Amino acid sequence: MQRLQKMIQAPWLRPLIFLVILIALWDFAIRIFHIPPYQVPAPIDVVITLWQEWPKLMSEAVPTTVATVYGFLLSAVFGIPIAMLIAGSRTIESYVYPLLVFSQSIPKIAIAPLFVVWFGFGMTPKVLSAFLLGFFPVVVSAVQGFKSVEPDLLDLARAMEASRLQIFRMVSLPYAMPAIFSGLKVSITLAVVGAVVGEFVGSNSGIGYVLQRSIGNFELPTMFAALVILALIGVILFWILDLIERLVIPWHASQRQDVIVAA
Repeated sequence: MQRLQKMIQAPWLRPLIFLVILIALWDFAIRIFHIPPYQVPAPIDVVITLWQEWPKLMSEAVPTTVATVYGFLLSAVFGIPIAMLIAGSRTIESYVYPLLVFSQSIPKIAIAPLFVVWFGFGMTPKVLSAFLLGFFPVVVSAVQGFKSVEPDLLDLARAMEASRLQIFRMVSLPYAMPAIFSGLKVSITLAVVGAVVGEFVGSNSGIGYVLQRSIGNFELPTMFAALVILALIGVILFWILDLIERLVIPWHASQRQDVIVAA
């Protein structure tokens, strides 16, 4: 009995149980309220579509995943150095940070058509859309991480005559890594959305293209199946990033695990 309770309380099983409950409520609501299939498909219809269209959906998921990963990598490559500059200089922060905040008020769906005009219907517009959505969380989290370094640690490093590079490598960067990875996790999920936005605007492949075509043809089971694939892409990429975080900063991962166990 204790073994069963321990298995039920496992962190990986809790969201799975909750997902099963949501699917059961979904099916229950359709039966009770007699919702027509052209409005909301039944879960079994989505499962059948997933089974029948799995190879095709997987092939369409490849360009979406590639665009997501490239856009996310660009967000990290550009976002973290810019965050370092903002956190290290009040002058740069006063010039750059307000513009970054202002840029987030512009809907990305309004900018994406320009990318199609400038770069055509290839991979580049999707990568840039993913980059734009994933860039800001990286910068904000990294700036917060670098600014949260305790002044006493910096004073101690300076008292020991450490160079600026040594202070950054041994104090600032390790201290900011948890915040940086938090921003990267948000970025990877938003990059998926950005890639789909790019596919909505102009593309003949990808999950976004499948969604757009399914909506136009009122193929709701296919649309829901594509949404499932899209969610799986985000979950898998998030899990890979979480695994990298555990390898890079194991001390933070152990602290977080202690909190989960205590809860």
